[in-house]
Amino acid sequence: MSETGRGRGRGADTKPGTQGLPVIDDFDALVDLVIAHEHVFARLSSGPQTDASKSVDHESQVELPGLSVTNLTPEPWWTRPSADWIARRVRQYADPGETRPRQQPWVLLGRVVGNGPDHEPLVVDVQPLGWIGPSAVREAQRRYRRAFEPRGRVDE
Repeated sequence: MSETGRGRGRGADTKPGTQGLPVIDDFDALVDLVIAHEHVFARLSSGPQTDASKSVDHESQVELPGLSVTNLTPEPWWTRPSADWIARRVRQYADPGETRPRQQPWVLLGRVVGNGPDHEPLVVDVQPLGWIGPSAVREAQRRYRRAFEPRGRVDE
């Protein structure tokens, strides 16, 4: 994989259609990126070039004071591996599913200015770091299943 931008690290590659951002397609590289910064967030959208600087609450149509994101940085009380926290957050947040097929997860830095109506952080002064690639999402889903799903459970 090629190194891009300002030394984004292993697992990052700039591809066509990525708005000039590297694609982090290796889960371990995503973990390294998250632990290298104090606060790292993820957002599911069409990308930083198409996002406005603020989100809108879909239920109330109220403009929020920043972009709605999720926190990828483990909380101080988290005693398990950082990768478990990050896998859980990516699994719960980064899959656009069928309802939002044109949206992709991306990683960013930003300053928290409040919380949205669903308790999600709202950030300003956004600094995009890269897209979370499909392979990294799949790796996060596998790690989540190994770390959190009960053994021997029968799905209905």
